[in-house]
Amino acid sequence: MKRIGVLTSGGDAPGMNACIRACVRTAHYLDMEIFGIERGYDGLIAGDIKQLGPRDVSDMVQRGGTLLRTARSKDFQTEEGFARAVAMMGNFKLEGLIVIGGNGSLAGAIDLKKAGVKVIGLPGTIDNDLPFTDFTIGFDTAVNTALWAISNVRDTSNAHERVTIIDVMGRECGDIAIYAAITGGAEIVLVPEIPIDLDDVCRNLIESRKRGKTSSIIIKAEGVDIDSNVLDAEITKRTGLDVKVVVLGYIQRGGSPTAADRLLASILGSKAACLLHDDISGVAVGQVGGKVVWPELEEAMSMKMASVNELDNLAKMLAI
Repeated sequence: MKRIGVLTSGGDAPGMNACIRACVRTAHYLDMEIFGIERGYDGLIAGDIKQLGPRDVSDMVQRGGTLLRTARSKDFQTEEGFARAVAMMGNFKLEGLIVIGGNGSLAGAIDLKKAGVKVIGLPGTIDNDLPFTDFTIGFDTAVNTALWAISNVRDTSNAHERVTIIDVMGRECGDIAIYAAITGGAEIVLVPEIPIDLDDVCRNLIESRKRGKTSSIIIKAEGVDIDSNVLDAEITKRTGLDVKVVVLGYIQRGGSPTAADRLLASILGSKAACLLHDDISGVAVGQVGGKVVWPELEEAMSMKMASVNELDNLAKMLAI
């Protein structure tokens, strides 16, 4: 291929800019033209497309967010909007497309593939909920943001001898919560993959006090089926302990990406451009065991997520 496009879709993730940069500079190294599509699939439908050169992505590897901006497109899910998106690829004579995003974005890439578009999907989401890759772009930065919050909250939690619930992102995948809990020394971690047992939570908190701990940190993924404020009230009612809630929210998506995310984004973005150059498409590019892999999109999105039970057990052992 000689003329390709790149877009970011769905929620932003630290490292997206590093990935765009790698796509652009690799494309130019291979004598390809590359065009940035703004606001994801909405921009593709509207034709918000501009050519990118190596200088357009300067000073971007360290920046969070996405220079192309992003959106969740309702129009792309309509027959008319989807048809216009496919037609726009032809209008701009784009031979291939790189889509950087999460589950919904890569589902859209599969639809484009079925419509004849040569497309490659890259895993850009902080949730780490795409099973074809060990880690997604943005996950490591989100965990480190959570760690920063745990460290700050720990100080005040100790000072006031209280329980603090830190609510992190993760609707269906608890990886941010469980990685942050283990590396941040939290006493309890709650993830959507494992049903919550309030009796067990309260008993652990009481036993922690008996073991000499004057404060406790609970890391809770947003997908756990109890609201953090309800959990706060239940723990207080059952134990009499002072409980506070800290919701990290969207700060986990922002900030300068870590070295790990910059490296992963650069490796995967460059590989995607190389594959399209060689007329290979219809795949999702990830990294497994340190090696770059590119399974078919449909296969990649049908894989099962790894069980969190082993990490959950580790978190419990280390919290005593």
